[in-house]
Amino acid sequence: MPGLSVNIDHIATIRQARQGVEPDPIAAAMIAELAGADGIIAHLREDRRHIQDRDLRLLRDIVQTKLNLEMAATEEMQRIAIETKPNIATLVPEKREELTTEGGLEVASRVSFLKDYVARLQERGIVVSLFIDPDEKQIAASKKTGTDWVEIHTGAYANALAAKARERELLKIKECAKLAASLGLRVGAGHGLNYMNVRWIARIPEVEELNIGHSIISRAALIGIERAVKEMKQLI
Repeated sequence: MPGLSVNIDHIATIRQARQGVEPDPIAAAMIAELAGADGIIAHLREDRRHIQDRDLRLLRDIVQTKLNLEMAATEEMQRIAIETKPNIATLVPEKREELTTEGGLEVASRVSFLKDYVARLQERGIVVSLFIDPDEKQIAASKKTGTDWVEIHTGAYANALAAKARERELLKIKECAKLAASLGLRVGAGHGLNYMNVRWIARIPEVEELNIGHSIISRAALIGIERAVKEMKQLI
């Protein structure tokens, strides 16, 4: 079955609402791991709206599974990644005004830039993943960058209200996962996945990892992190 990496950004979102010290995303990461999470994800955004530099440093010290740093492909974030040395760096698009990541990274028109960017991280022993839409053109371009992984954006699937639209988006994800694996890329999936829609993505043979944050943290607010993570693992 796919592994589960838990994104703890929104524990930090609650903390930053009061600019205080609680709840601490470091404690959340520890509990998630004890509950069976296969990895911890944190997105250090340019505007520092949730995860802070301090959080990333401490996460690197305490995470026992693997630490996945989501980051924009900027010079600042590259420097931070090289200094922190997460197990995985996932390159994502980022806009200051967005509420959350709105789509996949545009790779096809930036192959040369991303190839150099990816190589510099890999030279420092950091595995690289590109967060992309389920688009065969983006899959093929990702291969050209030398990335290790692609994470397929599942937002359109998760947000589809009509059954036919949801099936159509699921088919896109399946086809792109198969193509990526055939090219030698490892495949993850995430964005918008929850306790109602995750099982169909989990059944895709090529998908090795599911990256889930908001729905787990939302459930954790009501029933606790340990139970929320365990229930998601059971569904997967």
